[in-house]
Formats: sequence, C-alpha cells, structure tokens
Amino acid sequence: MTFTLGKKEILIDILVRLPAKSLVRFLCTCKSWSDLIGSSSFVRTHLDRNVTKHAHVYLLCLHHPNFECAIDPNDPYIEEEVQWSLFSNETFEQCSKLSHPLGSTEHYVIYGSSNGLVCISDEILNFDSPIHIWNPSARKLKTPPISTNINIKFSCVVLQFGFHPGVNDYKAVRMMRTNKNALAVEVYSLRTNSWKMIEAIPPWLKCTWQHHKGIFFNGVAYHIIEKGPIFSIMSFDSGSEEFEEFIAPDAICSSLGLCIHVYKEQICLLSGFYGSEEEDMDKIDLWVLQEKRWKQLCPFIFPLDHCHRTIGFSADNELLMERRDFIKGITHLCLCNYESKQVLETGIRLAVMKYGDIEFLSAITYIESLVLLNNY
Repeated sequence: MTFTLGKKEILIDILVRLPAKSLVRFLCTCKSWSDLIGSSSFVRTHLDRNVTKHAHVYLLCLHHPNFECAIDPNDPYIEEEVQWSLFSNETFEQCSKLSHPLGSTEHYVIYGSSNGLVCISDEILNFDSPIHIWNPSARKLKTPPISTNINIKFSCVVLQFGFHPGVNDYKAVRMMRTNKNALAVEVYSLRTNSWKMIEAIPPWLKCTWQHHKGIFFNGVAYHIIEKGPIFSIMSFDSGSEEFEEFIAPDAICSSLGLCIHVYKEQICLLSGFYGSEEEDMDKIDLWVLQEKRWKQLCPFIFPLDHCHRTIGFSADNELLMERRDFIKGITHLCLCNYESKQVLETGIRLAVMKYGDIEFLSAITYIESLVLLNNY
C-alpha cells in the first residue's frame, strides 16, 4: 500500500489522535503503516499532541486493587495486595493494570516519569541496583548497563529520571553518599546507553546533609538538602553537568510537610500545615522559583483535617494529596483545587509502603507516548 502526499497527511492526522496501545497493534497492519508509526517524526508528533492537548493523560498509582478494607483488628500487620495501574485523569476509572515488564513478582519503585517513559528500580537502592527504563504503553523496555565506575557500598542512594530538552536526551541521575559523607554522582544517557561519573563536586555539597524527595524538571535534578538548621535546594543540570544551590525561604525552618514539586512549569516548595484565617480551613504555604529567587504565592487552602500529605500535582495543576483514615488503615487519593479550595475524592485507595522508618506512596501524572518504540 502506498500513499500520495495528501492521503498520507490525512492518515497521520487520524493516527496521531489514537492511543499508543492501538498504534502498536497497527504496526502489524502493513509495512507502510509500520514504517510510518515507527518513524521518529511520527513518534514526536504523537507525543507533542498528547502534551499540548492533554490527551491520553493518566494518573499512575500504586494502590490496593480491592476497595473493601481487609484490616484484621487482631492482626494489624496483615498485608494487602498492591497493584500499579493507570487511572483516567478525568473520571479516575481504572484503565489498565501494569505488571513488572520482566515478569518479576517483586515490587518496583518508579523514580521518574517523562514523555511516556518511567524509570523503575529496587525499592531500596544500592549502587548496583538494576535500572529499567520502560514504556508501558508501547510495551518496550531498555535496561541500562551496570555502571563500572563504582565498586563500594553507599549508605544513601537517590535516583531521578527525565527528559532534557536542551540536549534532546533522556537522563538518569544517581547520587550516592557514604557514611563518611563522601558524595558520588553519575549520569546515564539513553542516547549513548552509557554512564558518566561527575568529577567536579562543589565544596558546599561535601558536608553532612540529609536528603529529601527530589524532582526532575527540564533535565535538572532538584533536591532539598538540610545542612544543620539551614534548608536549601541543590540543583544539578544533567546536560551541562553544573551544580547550583538555592537557599530556601527564611520562613522554612522545619522539614515537617516540606516537599518540592513542579507547579505550572515552575519549581515550587510546599511547606507545613497551618490553621487558616478562614473557619474550618487549613493551608499549605507555597513558593515558586522565579529567576533564581523564591516568590511566595497565596497558600493552598482546603477543609480542616481533610488531607494529611502532599504527593505532587496533576496535569491540571491540582494538588495531589492523601487523606488517611488511621482507624481503618486506608489512604485515599484526593485533588485540591487552588482557586476553588475544593477537594475532590478520586476513589483511588493508595498503598503505603514501609521499610523501617521509610514510608512512601506514589501517584504521578503519566502521558502516553511511543518513545522507545524503535529503541530510541
């Protein structure tokens, strides 16, 4: 089957609107369709449309598949089944279940998502933890090689992943700290399928610091670091390989409720839960990073004691939060609207994973793509 220019353009306009799952099936239709759908230009066009139109957007959540509570009062440590799934960003209906791409029965943790790709690895990271870059929509998997740069154990390993538009490449940044506070930083490039050790570590980072959950945005890894009584944000550009430090606002003096996210295409800090001037309402302070300076915005305000922890932001810039029922042991995902101050229940029951003193739950925005369809 061959196409004239006009027919091909019409076909592209039709196909680009379809979900990735359908397009993957169409690869078997004929060679012309396979070449078209698998081309880098079509993959890019399909992704750009999904991003600009907010099409094929989901919430990727670790949750309990059975919504009926199965808590045994005589056994508070009973384990419930957990499942990774994609939920509709609008109706919150479960769209598809995700199993481990290698067929493993072990749990995995997502350490970043960008343009339809998710980076997964072990629940507790070490320097030799296997890393997988996975497109669940296209059912494609890339496993980076094990780094040969490091052969010692670290007491703390953090991993982040995302797309760097400046160098048109997907990067994974791994930061590792020893018990003696020595720091090592490695960067993986999907384009070259190789790791690179960063040699120049700034002196201000070679000190005692506690890491908090970070964020990866436009190719830059951001981490909240705590140096004594001072909080600051460390940034590392995975393209230029440069570090930078931004001292947190003076009002932030505690790690309680402190987290870093992306709000309306800007790095933001959320801090604390406070009583609001409005009756029966709570608030969370909000700062955004503009031109390397922190600007405080009006806080997020929501019904008193309705939510207990911030998780991130949805594609519509609504605050993803958890509402935990400590009596029943259930954690609900809800969305807080900045303007209306309304909280929307999604009906999704999140799974809380605990490892000693470490506790995490996961709900992130996921946009479908065909990236990795032809191994990038």
